[in-house]
Amino acid sequence: MHARFREHVYTPHTHDAYSFGVTDAGAQQFHCRGALHTSTPGMVMALNPDEVHDGRAAVELGYHYRIVYVHPRVVSSVLADAADLPTDLSEPFGDASATAPLPLFTRPVIGDRRLADAIARFHAALAGAANELVRDERLRAVILAAATRGATRPPKTRSLEGGAQRRAALRARALIRDSYPEPVPVELLAQAAGCSRFALYRAFHAEFGMSPSDYERLLRLRHARSLLAAGSRPADAASLSGFADQAHLARWFKRTYGITPGVFAGAGYASVESTS
Repeated sequence: MHARFREHVYTPHTHDAYSFGVTDAGAQQFHCRGALHTSTPGMVMALNPDEVHDGRAAVELGYHYRIVYVHPRVVSSVLADAADLPTDLSEPFGDASATAPLPLFTRPVIGDRRLADAIARFHAALAGAANELVRDERLRAVILAAATRGATRPPKTRSLEGGAQRRAALRARALIRDSYPEPVPVELLAQAAGCSRFALYRAFHAEFGMSPSDYERLLRLRHARSLLAAGSRPADAASLSGFADQAHLARWFKRTYGITPGVFAGAGYASVESTS
């Protein structure tokens, strides 16, 4: 949810999921665990399932915030995956409730910029046109960051090392490249790498300096660039290379290459495309 409130007052209530929120502007107050807490811009709210709380503006101008709700089964599965514990892969997020203890958050408000950024990125992926791989990466980043920075005990994690790490990353990259333009389901990517999703994401970033979804997007950008060099219109290049629309392509094209697709297509860059 993404909301802006000035006069609205939440009555005491609970959620059946973990709640991870970020205050973007203003300030909000809420009672929880017998105390009054205030969240100001950049601060994180972390509430456990079934934890009673209310909510209201703490300043005259109100507050603006975003929040995501994550079911305990999903949290348990992500933590089990990070620890490389057995899960039932027939379930969408596995069934790891017996092997991955759920985290307990003791501070309803946490001042942690990295966690706030992770929540904002995950919220943007859910609200926007991000694909399954991006959403999965950002979901796991939020749960692990929250458990590491705000829970009573840090999560257990198990990563690959040395040759195993490089082999897993190379297998995953080859599958993404060979499957393009079709996106690779997350489950198949982990199977190809021969490890957990957590270990795969860490290995990929360690070996190539980017996430699997970053690499997938880079392939789309290269494809769009080649289409533009061959004379395609930016709107057509965006559609054919898998971007949501022309604006989506333009945003990432400029971030990556420093110019817009229109400038690239109209300023003679096609002549150097074959050598880049």
